[in-house]
Amino acid sequence: MPHYTIPWMDGCTKFQPDRRLVTALRSQGRKDFSSMSLEFTIPRTMTAIDIREPGGPDVLIPVQRPVPVPRNDEVLIQVHAAGVNGPDVFQRKGLYDPPPGASDIPGLEVAGVVVATGQAVANLRPGDTVAALVTGGGYAEYAVAHEKLAFRLPEGLNMAEAAALPETFMTVWLNMFERGQFKSGDSILIHGGASGIGTTATMLARHFGASKIVTTVGSSEQRAVSLELGADIAVNFNDEDFVEIAKAATDGRGIDVVLDIIAGDYVARNYDVAAMNGRIVQISVIKGPAKDLDFWPMLRKRLTHIGSTLRSRTNDEKASILADLETHVWPPIRQGILKPYVYRTFALEDAKGAHELLDSGKHIGKIVLVTPASNGRPSSR
Repeated sequence: MPHYTIPWMDGCTKFQPDRRLVTALRSQGRKDFSSMSLEFTIPRTMTAIDIREPGGPDVLIPVQRPVPVPRNDEVLIQVHAAGVNGPDVFQRKGLYDPPPGASDIPGLEVAGVVVATGQAVANLRPGDTVAALVTGGGYAEYAVAHEKLAFRLPEGLNMAEAAALPETFMTVWLNMFERGQFKSGDSILIHGGASGIGTTATMLARHFGASKIVTTVGSSEQRAVSLELGADIAVNFNDEDFVEIAKAATDGRGIDVVLDIIAGDYVARNYDVAAMNGRIVQISVIKGPAKDLDFWPMLRKRLTHIGSTLRSRTNDEKASILADLETHVWPPIRQGILKPYVYRTFALEDAKGAHELLDSGKHIGKIVLVTPASNGRPSSR
């Protein structure tokens, strides 16, 4: 295939796209290709979202930034969609700094089209439609990703759905299956059952044979969707006690695996609801630290309480998680059995609106930003 060097991207190559790109775009609903160039044009600058200062959603502002240049082992992706996640909120508030060397632009997962590659990239080329986990920089029209952390889209997903895969599914797989050692026959309690993490964990728990799935939600609408996605019981935390209900649902035995994004006063209650030898996996700390915590129940029940983050892991560790997803989760996605639950999309420039919805807690599933390249309009369920 003919290629040439992009003058201002030393060491990167740019290819004339083949028919696979057209086929992929058709599968995502695009019908008019009259204005589509046969070659990628990469601008020097792009629209990206800047965090003006730590604070609320109004600190997220569109700015012009230089298009990033991929390193030797990276690909440059023209972003069509970017997932919005809880860690983005912590970064917006000044509580979660990017790792050294990562972009300060928020955004940890994207889907789009590869438009340039570093010289050492062997398995991807311009024209490939991919989703990717990034250490930052997702809220932008272009983003770079390590080759190991970009993967071709599973068949049957559009760009917005694909952008909801990397951070969320990798986080759930890491914490629920690897760290929490979830297995068929286990009971599971999923806090934040209406969140992106919660909806994903619910679907995977059902698919992989949970004996009982209990979720916590904040509204009747969230309860209905959680049950539809596979929960046996969805507890409204505003007026119901998840400890009492989960114990009753397991005949007093308690819960084998607890996935918690809440923390705060939930920690002691998680110890109470857990079964003997139960595993509690802390994914986030929305309500902050636990206070006056009694550790005796943890000792008496021989509980394991662990936590982790995905962002700080090495590329090889992240690639290993992706390999497990390729083996165990992508096949049911390709078969249409599993699919990310996308609640609403926002235009990239309206990242503020996306975060307002996320902060409200009224969403169900994933919120996704879409760029002009997606050729689509913001939408909601």
